[in-house]
Amino acid sequence: MLSAQDLAVIRESLGREPTEVERACFENLWSEHCSYRSTKRLLSTLPTAGRDVIVGPGDDAAVVRFSRSCAIVVGMESHNHPSYVDPYHGAATGVGGIVRDVVSMGARPIALMDPLYFGPLSHQKNRYLFEHVVSGIGDYGNCIGVPVTRGEVVFDEGYSGNPLVNVVCIGIVAPERYLTGRVRSPGNRLVLVGSSTGRDGLGGASFASRDLSAEASTEDRPSVQIGDPYTEKLIIDAVLEMADTGRVLACKDLGAAGLAGASSEMCSNFGALIHADRVHLREKGMRPAEIMLSESQERMLLEVATGDVPLIGSLAEKYDLAWSDVGEVIAEPHYIVMFRDEVVADIPIQMLTKGAPLCQWKSRAYEATKPFRRPDIPLKALAIAVLSHPEVASREWVYEQYDHDVQTRTISIGGDVAVLRLEDRALALSCGCNPRHIYLSPYEGTANAVVENASNLACTGSAPLCIVNCLNFASPVHPEVFWQLEECVRGLGDMARRLEIPVVGGNVSLYNESDELGTQIKPTPSIGMIGSGELRRPEPPGEGEELALVGRTGRHFGGSILDAVAGCGGVPPPVPDISIIQRVRCLVEKGQVKWATDLSQGGLMGALASLPMGARINISGEPLETLFSESYGRFLVSFQKEADMHDLPFAVIGEIHGESLSIVTDAGSIVLDHEELTRARGSLTSLMRY
Repeated sequence: MLSAQDLAVIRESLGREPTEVERACFENLWSEHCSYRSTKRLLSTLPTAGRDVIVGPGDDAAVVRFSRSCAIVVGMESHNHPSYVDPYHGAATGVGGIVRDVVSMGARPIALMDPLYFGPLSHQKNRYLFEHVVSGIGDYGNCIGVPVTRGEVVFDEGYSGNPLVNVVCIGIVAPERYLTGRVRSPGNRLVLVGSSTGRDGLGGASFASRDLSAEASTEDRPSVQIGDPYTEKLIIDAVLEMADTGRVLACKDLGAAGLAGASSEMCSNFGALIHADRVHLREKGMRPAEIMLSESQERMLLEVATGDVPLIGSLAEKYDLAWSDVGEVIAEPHYIVMFRDEVVADIPIQMLTKGAPLCQWKSRAYEATKPFRRPDIPLKALAIAVLSHPEVASREWVYEQYDHDVQTRTISIGGDVAVLRLEDRALALSCGCNPRHIYLSPYEGTANAVVENASNLACTGSAPLCIVNCLNFASPVHPEVFWQLEECVRGLGDMARRLEIPVVGGNVSLYNESDELGTQIKPTPSIGMIGSGELRRPEPPGEGEELALVGRTGRHFGGSILDAVAGCGGVPPPVPDISIIQRVRCLVEKGQVKWATDLSQGGLMGALASLPMGARINISGEPLETLFSESYGRFLVSFQKEADMHDLPFAVIGEIHGESLSIVTDAGSIVLDHEELTRARGSLTSLMRY
């Protein structure tokens, strides 16, 4: 709902009481989801330009040069609140929406990533949400033929009442053939193509901008859209064929705020005249406000010259898609909506799209770090508990539901990076963040999320091209939450500058908290990172190959998996020496490092358990620190004898051997046999399958 202050501003600017349609437009376009009222100032501090950036933030998706003949198009979105109310359809339409964002730029979608955040799986409701979100993503992606190649899963009590479903889509387009969402000239027509408009999704933008109430599962269900992936596949093919004609001048997906959002944002550099009664409808008796704000899925709005409308219409019909000529671009800087020859809205267009008053929130720092308390649990039991944690265990149950081989570009999945073949080069994809570390230290934790994703790419020999992000937070009304937001954006920007990676787009999702359970999510600045490198098929280390630990380890247990399973407390990891990332990447590029994985959740213990074979390991020093610390900037590698490792902090710690994991420490030895490793690594799959 519009606040009293917003209504006062609107009345003063219009000089009258707003109509029903105008109120609905302002309620949605001035929502946090659409206007970034709380974060616009912060987002302006991020580094967005770069040598290869063709289109940065501000459009439906970013365009970044991959080669002379190919550009990648990338976007990231959230569908958090809908996925709590209706997890299957909420997640599915989240996929559909970000795919259409990429298609609207004239690009063919080729890959998806899905960082996901849920409450503990010990609760039945969380297992239900997790199961149906994964199913919704898998079914929609599989039906439209776009592979889900990479993901992340985090489980924490703060997400019990408000899971996060973030999705990244990557597409490809010729660098000179991309479209934008900005109209070219007054007099051109606005053509709506795709599914008929119904009442589903009404108020979706405003719904996404408030916290979830106890009645969310019933009262808010009409705000959740229902997707049709088969129509989406037709939309993809039809719009790309339309774009190939060269007659599409601009294009935009109908997402948040429906036709009102898409048409006003497209035409904000001029003006628009929309005839709401010309929209093809699925339901009778719809009011103009419902028509304009419906968020029915699988719809696109195109700008075309008047003489090209029949061609675009014929191509829509070729794909059995409905279409309507719903309006025109006008020179007058107003947003005008007609319904049955009556003006039902007439708003200065810049006021609607850019005039939302910015929010000013108080900021207050906090201290959440707890002193370290050594767990009174045997080392082997700790190892099994860490390896059984669902963030360390195998994600086989998740990715076996995704057709990751469709389009035949996928080289590898299942690890920390997905690698696709693109023009005989590697397109490397990584995503995620560690909310527990970020909660304890928002600035360093977010900077380390950038480090972690860059480290993942380095393990494939790939260099980062760009970052997209989804900033998920609780309500900025709380001073501690707004402080988190400020610090996270600062950490993201500073590390992106240090690593010279442009932040080319993203999304902000606030008010992620639950009145029902009294929970707030941890700060979750989820990241998607795209890289490129030489094409190589990763080969795991084989029998007898030596393993080395690269990087410096500290007593960093705060927010770790060890902390999650044993409540040990401790300090979170600081920002590491980032030059190590570049040096490891160079060694992988030269083939001197044959295999590498960075150390993240579960520390060295988690990395060792992910080996396809067993190993014999000897470590010195404090075993808890060496095995379970989650210091960043560290890698487990197998290397060639002649590898030049001398400028790196590294130590040979063992070799690949057999099927069991044998670890000798200064405090004694532990052995995990093949059955114990398999059972621990399979804990997530066992829980969800049975």
